[in-house]
This record gives sequence, C-alpha cells and structure tokens, in this order.
Amino acid sequence: MRRLTLLPTLALFSLAVSALSHAQTPAVPQTMRAAAFDRGGGPEVLSIHTLPVPTPGAGEVLIAVHASGVAVWELGSRAHPNPRMPFPAVLGGDGSGTIVALGPDVHGFKVGDQVYGTANGFYAEYVKASADRIAHVPKGISLTEASVLAISGLSALQGIDDVLHLKRGETLIIHGASGAVGTLAIQLAKMRGAKVLATATSDEGLALATKLGADAVVNGKTGDIAAAAHQFAPEGVDAVLGLAGGDALEHCIDALRRDGHGQAAYLYGVEPLPRPRGNISMTLYNFIAGSHELERLNKAVEKAKLRVPVGAEYPLADAAEAHKRLAAGGVLGKIALLAR
Repeated sequence: MRRLTLLPTLALFSLAVSALSHAQTPAVPQTMRAAAFDRGGGPEVLSIHTLPVPTPGAGEVLIAVHASGVAVWELGSRAHPNPRMPFPAVLGGDGSGTIVALGPDVHGFKVGDQVYGTANGFYAEYVKASADRIAHVPKGISLTEASVLAISGLSALQGIDDVLHLKRGETLIIHGASGAVGTLAIQLAKMRGAKVLATATSDEGLALATKLGADAVVNGKTGDIAAAAHQFAPEGVDAVLGLAGGDALEHCIDALRRDGHGQAAYLYGVEPLPRPRGNISMTLYNFIAGSHELERLNKAVEKAKLRVPVGAEYPLADAAEAHKRLAAGGVLGKIALLAR
C-alpha cells in the first residue's frame, strides 16, 4: 500500500518542481532596445532602435545586459564606421549581465548566472556572446563594476604580467594612470610588489592614483616627468606602461634605465607611437580574450581586492551623452552605459 501511494506523491512533486523551474526561467522577448546608429557621424547619430533579440548558436549564451563599458575607440567606430559594418550598428565590446538562454554545447554556465566578458553589441538590452569569452563575475565586484572590467582588466593584467613581466621590487611608470586601464594597472603592479610612479593630467586623477596605491605621482601635462622619475628611480626606472601618447610618453621612456634591461609596453591605439630606442625593449600589444585569460583576471581581482573605478553612469537612452562625456576627456576610470 505504501508503494502505491508513494508513486503518485513523487510524480506530483516532480511536476511541481518542473513548474517552479519553468516559472523561474526568464521570459525572453522577441525585440529589444539598443543604442544604435544608421550612419557615421557625431554622438547625435546614436539613438534608441528596436531590434530583434539575437538567438544564441552553438557555444553561445544570451545575456540580459546590465551595463556596457564605453571605450574610447568606440568614438572612432561611430564617427568613421568600417565600410563593411552592417547598419543599424550596435557598439559595446564588453559588459555584464545575467544569462537568460544557452545555445547547444555550452558548459560551465547556467541560466541565471551573472557574468561579464567581451562580445559585439553590448549597447543593448540583450547580447549573445561566445561562452569562451565570458566569465562569472568575481567576488567583491558589482555588476556595474564588472561591466567595465573585461577589456581594461585584461589589458592591465597582460601588460603587467605577460609583456613587462614585472617583478617584486622593480620600478614602473604608468603613463595615463587615472583612466580605465591605468587605475587597474596600478593595483595589479602593487600586488606584484612593484613601485609605481603614476602620471595623470588633473589633481583629481593624481589623487585617485595615490588612493589606489601609487608610490609617487606627477602631472603628465604640466609636471616635470624627468625630475620626478629621477627622484623616484635615480638609476632609471625598470619599465614603462604607456596608455597615452605624445611628448609625455617620450619623457617617460627617456627615464628608463640604459643598461639594456629597460622596457616599455604601450597599448594598441596609443597615438602617436613612441620613437624606437636601440637599447630599450619596446612592445606594442593588445589584450587577448578567452576563458583562461578571464579566469586569470578573476583570480587577480580577488587576490588584489581590486577596486574598479566607474567614472560615470548613463542610461542606454543617453548613449550620445556618454560619448560626448568621454570625448571631453578627464574621465577617471571608465564610463558604464546602463541597459536596465
């Protein structure tokens, strides 16, 4: 008798669990809002469009976007789009959000996971992303902070570890230290035990660099970089991480040690490129995305208890204003464009 009454009870329980699970699965609409443009031009070409929600394919996930990072190179992509770019075009190379659907052959993620990473089209309410280009949001970081972390964090970590191979006790100039990459690079360099001289172009930027751990600071526009560097490292600094171009970067590189061991790394997009020096290793690099790289970044974020400065927040409908603010310069950290 017990067995006869138990089976229906289990069946009812199973149906209840299934119904609850189905109820908790987020409903995905067919259309979404996106900040897009139909032609190249100024910030005013960005406006809200209604577009189809993308469908994730094999190895992809669909993310309900919380926020997107706003990157300086996106200003150029908007003003002078690639001739092969399909319109309406949606920018946004990195961001964060919650997984709402999985394509076939996705492992390690489930619906409801909060994630961040790189993809094309984060200026929208939904974006599809390759599962090997995203990671779970690391502990101690909010979803908004995670939205500006992926590209800047990878650029900082790979510059410090993979290009410069910075070691404990070495000296480093971070030129452009108050921006998206620089603010993270200061903290990662300090985690590695390096001494950091940071440049910025405003009192607020210098104060932020100091707050994040820089051992010394100098105004890269009005200060004497050569004198500050000599006081910081009389025999010459070991390394320079260049995140902005121009004469100030040249002065930073001139402060490197001249015994053949000085090295400079400058991020792709820095213009003008610094002139080569015969006895100094100089490397132009770009970030590399991937599951392994994002996992490395997560470990570094948690170990360093990384602070991710969000310079400003704008709603999706104000993407044009976000671009105007970025073009004006002086943003501390990185701008986040909030989708919801």
